[in-house]
Amino acid sequence: MKLTKVLMVFILAAAGFLSSCEKEEEAYMANVEFTTVTTGDVDGDVAGNGGSSSKTYTWQNASSKAEYNMDVTATKGGSFQLLIKDAQGQLVLDKTLVAGDSEDSKSGMTSTGAPGAWIVTVILTNFNGDGSFSISKDM
Repeated sequence: MKLTKVLMVFILAAAGFLSSCEKEEEAYMANVEFTTVTTGDVDGDVAGNGGSSSKTYTWQNASSKAEYNMDVTATKGGSFQLLIKDAQGQLVLDKTLVAGDSEDSKSGMTSTGAPGAWIVTVILTNFNGDGSFSISKDM
């Protein structure tokens, strides 16, 4: 009978431990969403509560440049990075916003690149807050 009670206590303790580990992993999350606008531009939203994430999107750009905007509302410590590569795989943009830094938004033009399928990557690191971004063809 004592062995049964000891076994039950052990099982309950193990279940509690595993349950608490699961909650810790779920506690920190980050998410990136891409939305294609009917004009061929790309918009997106980012959100997180201290987690890290990345997402990549292939965007058709008939132009050799693109205009970008990015902004964050986040607490100190997290970062939001926007990387864009042209159709030949050359990096045409690498911008990062660090939460709590002096800048909470950036905008401008990419470097000149090869038209075609551009790769857009958003990387969130320890990101806590929300933000948005947009990419449009150079007119």
